[in-house]
Amino acid sequence: MGLLANVLLGPVIGPLKGLLWLAQVLNEQAERTLYDEDGLRVALMELEQRFEGGEIDEEAFEAEEQVLLERLKIARDRARGLG
Repeated sequence: MGLLANVLLGPVIGPLKGLLWLAQVLNEQAERTLYDEDGLRVALMELEQRFEGGEIDEEAFEAEEQVLLERLKIARDRARGLG
């Protein structure tokens, strides 16, 4: 981009670039949290405790467990560079 274009479009493009950067940072943090193996193991243990304590029924337990196990599989694949 030429100097004139930078001067004319800077006030518009600058904030957009900043917004895109912020969105990328937030996305990366969300993915780290979503696919954190330690966090997923803790969530699985807490889920089992809720089930054993009678807070949730078997159907809800199995549905939540399936979601957590799928996320754990994705996390492990990502750690190995497969995803």
